[in-house]
Amino acid sequence: MVSSMSMPTTGASLPLPLPLHAPDGFFSMPVAIVGYLLAAVFIGIAIRRANKNLNERIVPMMGVMAAFIFAAQMLNFPVAGGTSGHLIGGALAAIILGPWAAILVMTAVVGMQALLFQDGGLVVLGVNLLNMSIASVLAGYGVYWLARKFGASFTHLLIGGFIAAWVSVVVAAASTALMLGLSGTTPLALALPTMTGVHMLIGIGEGLITVFALSFIRAARPALFQMPEKSAAPAQPVRSGGMPVGIRWWAAGYLIAVAVVLLAPFASGSPDGLERVAENAGFMERAQSAPYAVIADYALPGIQNQALATILAGVIGVTLIYLLVAGGIYGIYTLYRRRATPLHE
Repeated sequence: MVSSMSMPTTGASLPLPLPLHAPDGFFSMPVAIVGYLLAAVFIGIAIRRANKNLNERIVPMMGVMAAFIFAAQMLNFPVAGGTSGHLIGGALAAIILGPWAAILVMTAVVGMQALLFQDGGLVVLGVNLLNMSIASVLAGYGVYWLARKFGASFTHLLIGGFIAAWVSVVVAAASTALMLGLSGTTPLALALPTMTGVHMLIGIGEGLITVFALSFIRAARPALFQMPEKSAAPAQPVRSGGMPVGIRWWAAGYLIAVAVVLLAPFASGSPDGLERVAENAGFMERAQSAPYAVIADYALPGIQNQALATILAGVIGVTLIYLLVAGGIYGIYTLYRRRATPLHE
C-alpha cells in the first residue's frame, strides 16, 4: 500500500518529488461521483471542440505541452512558511493551445500521474481532473482572453499570461476548498481562506514560470501567438515528412522536458499547499493509500540511488505522456483530415 500524501526522502539529503494531487479519503463519495460526472461532461465537450480545430500548429504542441507540464510539475519550489508549490500549467496550456485542447492535455497528465505514479486517488480522480484540468484551464483562459482585449503587444501577452496563471491557481484552490467543505472534511469557512491564501503565493511562482515559458516559446515560434481566424480553412493533412517544423518541435520539446526532469531531485521537500492545509486543519489522517504501486512517489523501483530513480521515473513519464498525447492526437488528426478530404477518382 502506498501513501498518497507521504513526504518521501532519500537516504541522503535529496527529497523525492512530493505527491501533487488529493488522495482518496479527502472527498466524500457523493462529491467524488459528482466530480467524475462533471469532468466527463467537460472532457466530452473538449474532445468535440478540439477535434474541429486540430491543425499543424496544435498537433505537435499538444505533445510538447503535455511533456513539459508533466516534467515541470515534478519541481516543487519553496514559498513561505515551510510550504512549497508546483506548476499546474492549465493557463499556460490554454494560452498556447486554446482551452479545449488544453483540457485534453491536462487530463492526460493528471490521469497518468494517478494511474502510473499513484499521485492522486483513483476514487477522487474526477475531482482532481475538475480542479486541475478543467477549472484551472477555463479560469486561466478566460482571464487571458479578457487581458488581451486591452492590447495585442507582447508586453500585454506577458502581463495577461501572468495574471491568468495566478488566477488559475487560486480558482483551482478555491474549487478544492469548496469540495473539501461539501465533503465535510473540514469547514468551508476554514478551507477557503487557508487554501486560497497559500495558493495566492504559489500563484506568483506559477505566473513567473508561465511568463518565462511564453517568452521562450515566442522566441522560438512566434507564429504560435497569431490567433487563427475562426473561419480559417483546416490545415493540410499531416504526411510523412510533410511537417518538418512540427517534427522539429516534437524532438525539441521532448528534450526540453527531459532536461527539466534532471532537476527533479533538487525540488523542495516542503509540503505543498494542499498538504500544508491538511496538516494544519487536521485531516491529513484521512488520506488513503493507493491499492497498488507501479512507480510510486516518482521513484523507479529497484534503483538504489534515489536521485537516479527519480530522474528515470520522470523520463519514463515524459516519454509515455509525450507518445500518448502527440501520437494519439496525430492519429485522430490524420483520421479527421482523411474523412474531411473528398476522394478523387
